[in-house]
Amino acid sequence: MSVEESIVEIRTTFGQRAAAEACAGRLVEQRLAACVQVDGPVRSVYRWHGRIEAADEFRCTCKTTAERAQACVAAIEQGHDYQTPEVILSPVTATPAYASWVRASVAGG
Repeated sequence: MSVEESIVEIRTTFGQRAAAEACAGRLVEQRLAACVQVDGPVRSVYRWHGRIEAADEFRCTCKTTAERAQACVAAIEQGHDYQTPEVILSPVTATPAYASWVRASVAGG
């Protein structure tokens, strides 16, 4: 199987499903992401201001290109209601057909 490594996966979380879905819609509409999957709730346990916290969150997994990743992150951060949102970028390997679809979906953005 042939693979390509030109795709970036960006993950973030939101406290409300509606906020996650709104972000997903904006990113796809603005051609910053080809696809955004929203799943959850997931239970997050973390330290915040010296205390252990736990919350249900909704995860967005965005597929974009390396060229569009910075603009995608900026749009996530701009529209996020968390003081310090989780934004994790990972280069991923994809089939040539999927990578081509992602590139075509974000082209012209």
